[in-house]
Amino acid sequence: MWIMIAGPYRSGAASGEERAANLRILNEAAVSLRRAGHVPVIGVNMALPMIEAAGGSEAAYDEIMLPVSLALADRCDACLRVGGPSADAEVSRFNSIGRPVYYALSEIPAPEVHE
Repeated sequence: MWIMIAGPYRSGAASGEERAANLRILNEAAVSLRRAGHVPVIGVNMALPMIEAAGGSEAAYDEIMLPVSLALADRCDACLRVGGPSADAEVSRFNSIGRPVYYALSEIPAPEVHE
């Protein structure tokens, strides 16, 4: 499955170090998902380079971050919700389109084997 990992990046993170720690949590979950045979997707990882290329301003962040993340959510099979408060829009998107939202790696079924 293609699984979006949704969790905080800036929410509750006042410093660059805290944002980096949040991103590390998302990426560590991605490694676990990949090792389990899934394709992990993190909206922040897709959006941040574009935000930087657009000048890195708050306006660029607002223009790019959530729309990119929601567009990715539409293309994923499921969502893994990690960390503290944030990513509610992504989780709501999965709920509204009837796709599963998991709250622990152990809840995610093994990938289907195609021969």
